Amino acid sequence: MSELELSKKRRLIFICLLSCLVAIASMFVAKLLLMGIGLFTNIFYFQSFSLTERAPSENTMGWFAVLVPVLGGVIVGLMARFGSASIRGHGIPEAMENILERESRIPRRITFLKPLSSAIAIGSGGPFGAEGPIIATGGALGSWLGQIIPTTPYERKVILASGAAAGMTAIFGTPLAAVLLAIELLLFEFRAKSFIPVALATVVAATLRTVFFSSGAFFTMPDLAITTIPNLATYFVFGAMMGVLCVLVTKSIYWVEDQFEKLPLHWMWWPALGGIAVGIIGLIEPRSLGVGYDNITFSLSGQLTIGVALSIFIWKFLSWAIALGSGTSGGTLAPLLTLGATFGFVTGTVLNTAFPSLGVDPHAMALVGMAALFAGSSRALLTSVVFALEGTKQPLGLVPLLGCCSIAYLISTLLMKNSIMTEKIVRRGLKVPSDYYPALSDLEEGPAKDHSAKAH
Repeated sequence: MSELELSKKRRLIFICLLSCLVAIASMFVAKLLLMGIGLFTNIFYFQSFSLTERAPSENTMGWFAVLVPVLGGVIVGLMARFGSASIRGHGIPEAMENILERESRIPRRITFLKPLSSAIAIGSGGPFGAEGPIIATGGALGSWLGQIIPTTPYERKVILASGAAAGMTAIFGTPLAAVLLAIELLLFEFRAKSFIPVALATVVAATLRTVFFSSGAFFTMPDLAITTIPNLATYFVFGAMMGVLCVLVTKSIYWVEDQFEKLPLHWMWWPALGGIAVGIIGLIEPRSLGVGYDNITFSLSGQLTIGVALSIFIWKFLSWAIALGSGTSGGTLAPLLTLGATFGFVTGTVLNTAFPSLGVDPHAMALVGMAALFAGSSRALLTSVVFALEGTKQPLGLVPLLGCCSIAYLISTLLMKNSIMTEKIVRRGLKVPSDYYPALSDLEEGPAKDHSAKAH
């Protein structure tokens, strides 16, 4: 073995070690983020200094609750204006932009400002999940470490992706889905030198997660039955419906954002304006407030009525679209999962009632709806399928998930050029890779050669 080859292998081992260190840090940050959400929820809605998990929908503030998201929006707007504008938005698109344009360099203050601003936004009723912010924060941790220790832009990208994947694993306990998310949305390539450090980071995060969280399924639901031929045909048709819904959801989000851009008001105040809508909608449908992971579980387990599920779908969508379009700090994954699960549950229940001979399982339809909306909107097909499997521990869901998500992905790509993750950065003039091939470059390569394997 030549000295050059030996040096490359040593370097790979070193990057793997750094990725594992980032995973440990991401695990603790994820725990702190969830504690922060609980703390601010209690402060804003229950006027108590407590870490106890409580849903904003349980508040007894009456009309005064409308002011809570407004206050949260003001705080986040001020943090973005005088701290860093990079805390605004989904989290994942910003990480993609830093990889593509800034050699994976994320400002160090994002490591603190992003989780803090997200905890305030969600704790004050923002209809977001914790996964987008922790993915962004984990990526910022990786980028920070890659800037402290001399690394190449490519190595920083791998460490950044490791931190992001570890963060997702810490929240949901889905290590394989986190690896696939890194490959499909952050690494922009598929090769062992890229995803081995990421995989090791998710292993570390998944192992540490058992210390802080339950090791069971993140979303509980009844066991699924084997998919029959009539079932599969139904899932294909439903997948096409979900593909159209993906387009409508994505277009709506950016339409709202465009309307905010037209306001003769500094963007610092937009989150407060969005907070007014979030607060009013929260009075109409309190379950639209906050993270709302329980809404997903209730849809998957069949604990909702059609009316309740429709109410959550409609009002959660409006609240999320307005809040995210206002430029506050929040993610996209939990809202997409909620919308997909409730829509799938309603569709499955209606079909099961009207056409019992089809043998449609509303629980299964909620599961594939949840994954399909994420697949078609984000263009992360494999991530969506595996996430649903890991998150529910339902192996028999593989066939309907793969079929429905593939159809939704296909319809989405035919009707919409960019995804919910890439539309924002494409508007800024960046060219985002869409197809990835094994690269021939080595771990030490910089961005010029590193990007040669991307198909635009």
